[in-house]
Amino acid sequence: MSANDFLPEPLPDNPLPLFTSWFRQARERATQPNPDAMVLATSDTNNTPSARVVLCKLLAESEGYVVFFTNYQSRKGRELTAHPRAAAVFHWDALHRQVRIEGPVVRSPLQESDDYFASRALISRIGAWASQQSQPLKSRAALGEQVEATAARFGVSATASDGHVPRPPHWGGHRLWIDMIELWVEGAGRVHDRAIWTRELSRQDEHSFSAGKWHGTRLNP
Repeated sequence: MSANDFLPEPLPDNPLPLFTSWFRQARERATQPNPDAMVLATSDTNNTPSARVVLCKLLAESEGYVVFFTNYQSRKGRELTAHPRAAAVFHWDALHRQVRIEGPVVRSPLQESDDYFASRALISRIGAWASQQSQPLKSRAALGEQVEATAARFGVSATASDGHVPRPPHWGGHRLWIDMIELWVEGAGRVHDRAIWTRELSRQDEHSFSAGKWHGTRLNP
């Protein structure tokens, strides 16, 4: 890697355009199967952490949040209801880049959840109703039966290409509002390039925050 591949000097006042550029390049170059995958970490009321991979479906650069969708009754959904703050990591190994973000989490507006749900494949919409996510399951066959029963309930076929299946009330989006972001570029000999930015967020309404100025600094690798 050349010096041009590292973080700018001086650091930008706002890190989000650079994050957006990295995210766009990862998707365009498609050097890994799911370039929009991020590891999402949450915690419960006992401060027990848990992590899993989810897909980032939107990066809202101007406001400064990312969106992912899930079952609100899943483990992560329950934890976010009880402790609405999370951390996430994007790692694009082939591009030698990583992004860490942290911040408060709120649920998406209903229309945002409805619009995305309607864009999903029919089997995924059926599955959102059929799966009691994170709950014990007797067998794989039992899950198949739940899928078939759900399809019959809505008068569609699980193997069809399309059909009307509304969004379950227990399923939808979350917005992770970024108040900390770290950008990382791999360096030779593990002499990486790292920088961190933080900002203050003030709650505006149930879906959004107002944001203060970013403050950035480089970190030792």
